[in-house]
Amino acid sequence: METGTTVEERIAACPPALREIIEDFRTAAPRDRIDYLIDFSMEMPDLPSWLLSKRDEMEQVHECQTPVFVFTEVEDSRVTFYIDVPRESPTVRGYAAIVAEGLNGSTPDEIFKTPEDVHFLLGLHEAISPQRLRGLHALIAYLKRQLMQKMQQ
Repeated sequence: METGTTVEERIAACPPALREIIEDFRTAAPRDRIDYLIDFSMEMPDLPSWLLSKRDEMEQVHECQTPVFVFTEVEDSRVTFYIDVPRESPTVRGYAAIVAEGLNGSTPDEIFKTPEDVHFLLGLHEAISPQRLRGLHALIAYLKRQLMQKMQQ
């Protein structure tokens, strides 16, 4: 958990789409949050065909036990994250789907203001093992780092 701000302040720092997802999760019982993750996992789109041929340009999130690869695109001051997670890893895939849905279309500034402990804000710490949470935490850091690199090009 990030220090120096309240949970409410950290939620308020998130882009509106992500904030809405967080609020839905926070009102659910911890056991229901896994079901929500599974739902998001099943709804996560596959990578677009143009990115399949650039798979070697995607960066792996090494802290995740599951093979997770990310690619960041910035166009007209709006960010799109493409995240590839195997269907056989529904909790990680679900979290990646939440992050993509909640952040895509946001401005770089909105992304940089988003706390890295989104998993905590979603209440996943009550439903997922600490080892898996480390990987989820790392995903946001990778996305922010990739975005920073894109902004410097």
